[in-house]
Amino acid sequence: MSGFDFTIPVLVVLVLVVLFAGVKTVPQGYNYTIERFGKYTRTLAPGLNLIVPFFDRIGAKLNMMEQVLNVPTQEVITKDNANIAVDGIAFYQILNAPQAAYQVSGLQNAILNLTMTNIRTVMGSMVLDELLSNRDTINDRLLRVVDEAAHSWGIKMTRVEIKDINPPQDLLDSMGRQMKAERDKRAVVLEAEGTRAAQILRAEGLKQAQILEAEGRREAAFREAEGRERLAEAEAKATEFVSAAISGGNVQALNYFVAQKYTEAFGKFATSPNQKVILMPMEASALIGSLGGIGAIAREVFGDNAATNPTTPSTPPGRGRTVPGTGSNS
Repeated sequence: MSGFDFTIPVLVVLVLVVLFAGVKTVPQGYNYTIERFGKYTRTLAPGLNLIVPFFDRIGAKLNMMEQVLNVPTQEVITKDNANIAVDGIAFYQILNAPQAAYQVSGLQNAILNLTMTNIRTVMGSMVLDELLSNRDTINDRLLRVVDEAAHSWGIKMTRVEIKDINPPQDLLDSMGRQMKAERDKRAVVLEAEGTRAAQILRAEGLKQAQILEAEGRREAAFREAEGRERLAEAEAKATEFVSAAISGGNVQALNYFVAQKYTEAFGKFATSPNQKVILMPMEASALIGSLGGIGAIAREVFGDNAATNPTTPSTPPGRGRTVPGTGSNS
């Protein structure tokens, strides 16, 4: 076997080694930095890449996908001197591989310390009540501050979230008592407002009832007065008709008018609430006799006109006596 035969396999092996040394495969989601004699030259994208073997080497393998970084629990003193324990979580993504590889040493450690420092700064400038009720505001402020600081590292902070805020137990007990007192206060205020509203509505209802009652009384009085007025008008017309009849010589109209008033007067005596028993001699012939007497007086007053139309009341059944003033016997 000659030396030439030995050299060919060695050359083939050397070429294969050089080829394998110059071919680099970058997985999806990663970027590799290439250094030549220790200086950064370029960045390899995902896929198959060629480099100069023995002169170029891979400097840093960087994950370009969004990554999650847990922020450990730390003590924070708030603006109102409350000592609380806070932890969180941060999301970031590398946008510029050379900056992330060569602008900062220990990228994740730098991001972690930057986030923890700004959590203490932001939350330390707020009182406890604001911390517990304004988490969205805290997250926005943290994201803006941390993203601005990490921008020079080729990093994009996509999200910074506060997971837990744990005040000490005695402070939690005080907050519970305060919350209970506030709720009791609101309950008392609402109850008082409800009572006041009920009283106002009750007073309004009473006022409306009194107004309606007064209007009803006024309407009743008006109608009663109107009725009395019409009754008086009717009475006046009746009196006018009786007077006209008497003037014409008709004494019967006067007898009827007087008998009617006489009967109404006795009816009022009977229905009076102050009189339970009425003791008076009252016969049917007495009323007729009174009417006959009134007729005799009328004849004396009106003379011949009354004599031409004498009034002769009939004798009640079962009676056989003379009616005074009539001049006739039964």
